Amino acid sequence: MFLSFVRMIQKFREYQRQMDELSQLSDRELADIGLDRSDIQRVAAGSYQS
Repeated sequence: MFLSFVRMIQKFREYQRQMDELSQLSDRELADIGLDRSDIQRVAAGSYQS
């Protein structure tokens, strides 16, 4: 049970890190990698499909 709690915290931290990094990109940089601002949450959550 403790291990699953630790994994949940690690996943949340990774999600937050990805959200922060992608949010810092300009609209042009996001477009260069085929994304727009509305895609950031799905990408960070791992549920984005192009």
